[in-house]
Amino acid sequence: MVTSYNGKLLRVNLTTEEIVYEDLNLELAKKFIGARGLGSKILLDEIDPNIDALSEENKLVIMTGPVTGASVPTGGRYVVVTKSPLTGMIACSNSGGQWGAKLKYSGLDGIIIEGKSSSPKYLYINDDKVELLDAEHVWGRTSSEVDVFFNSIYPNSSVLNIGPGGENQSLMAAIINDGDRAAGRSGVGAVMGSKALKAIVVNSTRTSIPVNNPDELRKELVIAMKKIKEDGVTGTGLPTYGTAVLVNIINETGSFPTNNWQGAHSKDAENISGETLAEKYLKRTYNCHRCPIGCGRVVEREGREIGGPEYETLWAYGGNCGVYDIPSINEANFWCNELGLDAISVPCTIASAMELYQKGLITDEECQGVPLKFGSKDAIVEWTKRIGLGETVLGRLMAKGSQRLCEHYGHPEMSMSVKKQELPAYDARGIQGIGLNYATSNRGGCHVRGYMISPEILAHPELLDRTTTDNKATWTKTFQDLTAVIDSMGMCLFTSFALGADDYKNFLNAATGTEHSVTSLLEAGERIYNLERVFNQKAGMKSEDDRLPKRLMVDAIPEGPSKGHKSKLNIMLPEYYEARGWVEAFPTKETLIRLGLQDLC
Repeated sequence: MVTSYNGKLLRVNLTTEEIVYEDLNLELAKKFIGARGLGSKILLDEIDPNIDALSEENKLVIMTGPVTGASVPTGGRYVVVTKSPLTGMIACSNSGGQWGAKLKYSGLDGIIIEGKSSSPKYLYINDDKVELLDAEHVWGRTSSEVDVFFNSIYPNSSVLNIGPGGENQSLMAAIINDGDRAAGRSGVGAVMGSKALKAIVVNSTRTSIPVNNPDELRKELVIAMKKIKEDGVTGTGLPTYGTAVLVNIINETGSFPTNNWQGAHSKDAENISGETLAEKYLKRTYNCHRCPIGCGRVVEREGREIGGPEYETLWAYGGNCGVYDIPSINEANFWCNELGLDAISVPCTIASAMELYQKGLITDEECQGVPLKFGSKDAIVEWTKRIGLGETVLGRLMAKGSQRLCEHYGHPEMSMSVKKQELPAYDARGIQGIGLNYATSNRGGCHVRGYMISPEILAHPELLDRTTTDNKATWTKTFQDLTAVIDSMGMCLFTSFALGADDYKNFLNAATGTEHSVTSLLEAGERIYNLERVFNQKAGMKSEDDRLPKRLMVDAIPEGPSKGHKSKLNIMLPEYYEARGWVEAFPTKETLIRLGLQDLC
């Protein structure tokens, strides 16, 4: 049967330098869809979740989805699955650009990287040609330098690499591809750095993949493209203003965290909004592989075009650090990309340090000439560099993330994180459902594991009252399960503003030859979510890890449209566990059996 799976994995042992091809287990692929789901299954099968994430025993599982490279909107994504050094739990970081499609066109569904090299290496893949080569000459170089160098010797290739942040094993290190796209969260770049793997360069002579039913796929493509173009978010908001369109929207609800979440509204937010970015600083937009939306921003730095900041980064360096100056945020974002750092966790850690400094816990002597003051343009740039380069004692401590930083100073409550991963740009006191998603996310503080902003703020598929807990448990579960499906297929979550489960089902069936119903598709997403939770349980997660920072539970928002609100997580959490069939944060035996996960009981 023709299917969009290539049916082939590449296993690379960096210790022995052995490279072998393996057949993809198609039955397992269909059960877990691909990308996020299949990568998580492979990781759980092959490592002990209790290992040190930076040890030789950890593995990097880099996977495409069944529609990566196919003619579907945004069908170009890949994921990196590993044990996170930041959270100690499962990491699955997702990225766009061109690299994922190139890997799929090379004939692979994914790569399993194991062991540890004794010297820096890079992997070169060109269709059936695979080589593990010396990377001493690019070790220490920034991400863009590596990208330019490899494209000079391998024209038309796509380059995935780590910057100095990954080499130095910052727990917030990202993996960068195609210049400024990032598998950004959970410290996946540190794992790659611990293995002394600098880059994976991919090229291919193919530009398409076979699918099971091309006529049906073309028909679904026409339907989906119409929906995407006619939707207000995917057809107008994101193309015009990028993700930064959210700055004014979230600020106007009083849910835009400021000064390390001490506030939730800013009179200066317009200065860093998507509208201001587009009017004054935008050079052009760009699209990832097969993306009809084009939310990517390009700005200028010293006469050179660079990737512009996303909403999360504008908020994290902006409102959260008290800096309302786009050029300074552009510079800080540039250094995140150059050094290979998570542009959410790093600025949020800087914001935590700023509060520690504000309250006299970090001293001027420790700051070594660059005080960590809220509103300091110099601080957000210089401390990003120090974190990535491992400079100064405090810089190296901050490179471990805000939880470890704040614990060092005796104030863990100043870390605005869940499961040691820093929270993104929506205050859970003013938007109740997103708080439940934060608390129950398997990869720690995260908005894109169940984007409740869609119904609570953007009215997709309908508008929910953001201030109440009504039905938020079932909504959150459904969004989390559908997101697991989208991530596993190899599509971008942004398509879900316009598309629904029926659209994804039709794409998957046409591409692979499966016969999913909406019910069985969402059950596959539920299966993936439960598998990840079992990994976390085996890794030592406790039920109390499903929580929010104390500040969001105890301190009411002090000003703005959501003044007086606190998170009502304690009401929603029991309802969520009941909806999932979990007891005390973990799946019951009956739930695992129902989902076909009896081998995990």
